[in-house]
Amino acid sequence: MRYSPGYKEKKYAELLKTSGRVLKKNGFAATGVDALMHAAGMTSGAFYSHFASKSDLLLSIVTSELTNSQNLWASNPYDSAEEWIDFELDRYLSLQHVQHPEDGCMLPALSAEVARADLSIRERYEQELSKGHSILTQRLGDEHLAWVFICQLAGSILIARALHDENLQRSVINASKFFLKNALASKRGMAS
Repeated sequence: MRYSPGYKEKKYAELLKTSGRVLKKNGFAATGVDALMHAAGMTSGAFYSHFASKSDLLLSIVTSELTNSQNLWASNPYDSAEEWIDFELDRYLSLQHVQHPEDGCMLPALSAEVARADLSIRERYEQELSKGHSILTQRLGDEHLAWVFICQLAGSILIARALHDENLQRSVINASKFFLKNALASKRGMAS
């Protein structure tokens, strides 16, 4: 059967999006190829027409998901540092993000699994995360603060997700917002 031009690329993009959602929700190690393909509405055999292995899929998801994060940071509509930071904190540190990992950032959902993955995946993760770090360094004016920002955001979501009580989840994300806003305001105050 012949497919129209662009069909394979469209299916690849759909598979990446669907697989990314499933893996962020259920985890990489806990999710098999059959479950991924079922979620995508494709056969397991179709998986291997797009990826050589499940590890190859993780490599592609790392690239895709971290590129999405970079695009979100780069498209923040605010110019002033304070408004830019407030927008990012409100977007990232939300109960919605805590309770719906499939719709959120891959860092709190898959970083531990990337740490156990092969070298090529960890290197790609480092490359893509470094691109995001560069965007944050430009916005925050400090490369160390940019790492703190990334780690605090991802760590806050990770810890909040491990908690059962919604009020405690909210306390964790609000405490992180408060801490980051004060730390960043303090840093800007020292720079002036």
